[in-house]
Amino acid sequence: MNNDPRMQALSEFLTAHRARLTPQAVGLPAGGRRRTPGLRREEVAQIAGVSTTWYTWLEQGRDIRMSAQVLERIAFALQLNEEERRYLFTLALEQPASARAEAPEAELSPALRLIVDELRFCPAIISDRQCGIVGWNRAAAAVFMDFAHVPAEERNLIWLLFTRKELRALAANWEHFVRGFLALFRYYYGKYVGDAWYGEFIDRLSRHNGEFRSLWDINDVSSAPEVRIEFRHSKAGKMLFDLTSLQVQGASDLRCSIYTPSPGSDTEAKMKRLMSRLSEK
Repeated sequence: MNNDPRMQALSEFLTAHRARLTPQAVGLPAGGRRRTPGLRREEVAQIAGVSTTWYTWLEQGRDIRMSAQVLERIAFALQLNEEERRYLFTLALEQPASARAEAPEAELSPALRLIVDELRFCPAIISDRQCGIVGWNRAAAAVFMDFAHVPAEERNLIWLLFTRKELRALAANWEHFVRGFLALFRYYYGKYVGDAWYGEFIDRLSRHNGEFRSLWDINDVSSAPEVRIEFRHSKAGKMLFDLTSLQVQGASDLRCSIYTPSPGSDTEAKMKRLMSRLSEK
């Protein structure tokens, strides 16, 4: 396999998405017993109208010639959604950075800080392109944890989700919750695949937590995951939030993740009581 991180990521992505499909899902006969789940390489090649050898080389991460037209057919054969299709094109056609990209800008503008602070009953977290936490409001500290007490080198959303037991206990649908953030992290990974930081971080967390690696290998991709989340807060009880992820305009590549109380639930009332009790201390 090619040692280029971009081609390795492309290989892993294609393999994972081929494994998700069944012959029946693409209109092919099931055939005999299969040693591994998913479609065979020759079946993907057949649907895409390319040779089995060429597709095998593509999936192996070899440095071969690719065109947008052929990639469109590969995306169709693998039934990729729009986010996944863009990720495929980014890995296959764009050149990676030649060296480590400049470190993310951690300074929040006064306007952004004011916006986040005004969301008094909506936990909000500002993160950078490495999912590093660079800002949060009082509601986020009340629901998740006070990130000011977390060492700066550990103040990363992905790292904390897989290393802090209190966050795992908080989310009732933990796996669904973390898969949304891993899909966002993979989006950044593809966008900045030439930055060695990502490979180093993935290797370090894989050694620390085996479950991370199994979920990472699913290869979900999303630039703005939107999910409904049920939290079991130690003081407020059951709370339902809708997560909206917003890209902050500008060159800093910051993102604002806002947890709004789900309509029809009593979550907003619980947030008001929680924040009121904290203000009294």
